[in-house]
Parts: sequence; structure tokens; C-alpha cells
Amino acid sequence: MVLKPTIGGKRLRVKLSNAFGTTALTVGSAHIALVQQGANIVPESDRALTFSGRASVTIPPGAPVLSDPVDLNVAAFAEIAVSLYLPESASGSSTHFWAQHETYISGPGDFTAKTDIPNATTRLSWYWLADVEVLASDKAAAIIAFGDSITDGVGAKQGEYSDWPEILANRLAAEKGSQRLAVVNEGIGGNRILHDGAGVSALARFDRDVLAQPGVAGLIVLEGINDIGWPHMKPRLPNGEMLKDLPFTRELVSAEDLIMGLKQIIDRSHQHGIRVFGATLTPYDGADYYSEDGEATRQAVNQWMRTGGAFDGVFDFDAAVRDPNHPAQFREGYHSGDHLHPSATGYKAMADAVDLSILRDVTGAATKR
Repeated sequence: MVLKPTIGGKRLRVKLSNAFGTTALTVGSAHIALVQQGANIVPESDRALTFSGRASVTIPPGAPVLSDPVDLNVAAFAEIAVSLYLPESASGSSTHFWAQHETYISGPGDFTAKTDIPNATTRLSWYWLADVEVLASDKAAAIIAFGDSITDGVGAKQGEYSDWPEILANRLAAEKGSQRLAVVNEGIGGNRILHDGAGVSALARFDRDVLAQPGVAGLIVLEGINDIGWPHMKPRLPNGEMLKDLPFTRELVSAEDLIMGLKQIIDRSHQHGIRVFGATLTPYDGADYYSEDGEATRQAVNQWMRTGGAFDGVFDFDAAVRDPNHPAQFREGYHSGDHLHPSATGYKAMADAVDLSILRDVTGAATKR
């Protein structure tokens, strides 16, 4: 599994998770290394991971596990590979569906210490990998991007790292005084604030994905469009017959409901000294689940964000990508074809809408937690 840290350091550790497994998961061995190209690693960078001193670990259902730290000098934005060997089949996978890079899967046997995987098959997801934590300087801090598929990067080409959190991280790295800020992408495709869907709701996963992360000083929240849209989805069978009375079609939400959920995220963040920034909901006219009622809800939530004063700051992603002549729609070329997920151009416009000077001011919060 390949990923990029957005800050450099000299020590790393890995968090694995069996959050959605129904039985214990045994990891026979695990390694971490720098990527050379594709499924090939830099041989001298290969490090075996241990878990409380053991080379293998059994993770109970629902639990995470942290590896012991390993010495590995990694630069910001360098690709690293985490390799796992499972000696037994798993009864369920705790998966992040949309990875930013292909995952390489070997045939039978333990390939974790190999420098490449011949005849590997590829998948588009990460499996059982929850986090890679980098030990950076004492002055470093993390900004978490918290959201759904629009934060996860759906619509961006895999391997190009053109999602808005990645582009924002590159902007921070290039800005004097901002190089010590990492951006952690906690987007989950299909996620909602108030109801479970693809993964548990934002309110339910907040402690795991925000409060449990080390060094968090700031939070950017872009979530709610699935809460608005899903109840208006009209799924059909292959023969064209419409499916009726599905659970999510009964989960209508109002602007007031979403504002309540966002206020909960703000309050829980402030309790832990984390500054919270709202990102306005982007257009979706033309998407499969668009409705005029839903658009009215989106506009009401965005208006509250801009004028309500509840957030520590607001980044207007809606204004950055909307068509000035048709504000309910994306600007031409700014969506990926489905009128919901941005294109690389749209993601860049969103990242460019973030005022870096506001984020630079959050670094003191991490040291107070």
C-alpha cells in the first residue's frame, strides 16, 4: 500500500485497524519502506515493523494497534509503502475504498521483505491501514481535512495526488513559516454528518479520526452534501426498475439539522483546543441526487457558515468553483463529469481558496493539548 506523508521526519510508526472485522485479524509480518517505483521499494530503506516488540500481531475485532517506532528518514511528499502479510484469510476487511495510489497484492506467501512483487494484481483501496505517523519537530502540527468523497479526492486521477488537501499541503510546504504544518486527509467517500452510510457518520467517527490524531491544531470541515442528496437518490435495477423505500430515502435532513451537527463538531473541537474552519458546500446541480429542495438546504447551510460566526474561519469553496451565471452548478471544467466531484482544476481552485495566513496561526494549539 502506497501513500505520501505531507511532512518529513526521522521516525515513523504505523496504525493498523480491525475496526470492521468480525473476528481477530492476524498480521504475520509488516514492513515499511520508501518507494522506488510502482511496487518496487528502495532496498536499503526497508524496515521490519514490530508491535510491542513482536514481529506478528493479532488484532481483536473493532480494535486498532500501533507499531513500535522505526528510524527512517522520510521527506515530505515522498512515497512510502506499507506491506502486510496475512497468514490466514480475514473474515472482513477494514478498508479505505478510494486510495490515492494503487495497492499491490501478491500471490501466496510472505513478500513483505521483498524489494518488489512480481506479477502483482492491483486494487484501488487500502486495507487495514489506518495511519502512518511521522515524528516531526516539536513545532510541527497537523491540519485535518474532514469530509466525504470531495475531500477523499474522488474525481482526481489516482497517483497524481491532485485532491484539495494534497494541493493545500503543497502550498503550505512552499510558504515561508508554514512548512511545519502537515495536512491529514480524513475524507471518506459517501460519508454523512448525521447518518451512517459509507462508514459511520462524521459525528460517530470524530473521536477516532480527529481527536485521536497526534498534534492536531486545526480542522477544516467540508461535509453535508451527502446528507442533503442521498434521500433524493433514485437507484434503479439493471432492468430499469426503480428501487423504493430504501432506508436512506427516509433520512431527510433540514438545514437546521446539519447546522446542529456542524455545531457539535465545532464544540467538541474547541473542548480540545482545536480551531475549526468551515468550508462551504460545493455545487451539485446535475448530479444524480440533485433536487431543488436540497439546493435550498445547501444554500441555507452555506449562508449560515458565511455569516453565523460559529467557525474560527470560513473558506468559500462554493464561490471558488461555482458557475457565476448558474450558481447551483460547477464552473465549466471544474467538475469531473458527474457534476458533483471536482476535477483537478476544481480541486486546485478549492485549495487556493484557503487563506494560509489563517492556518499559520493555529500552530500553538497543538502544543496546548
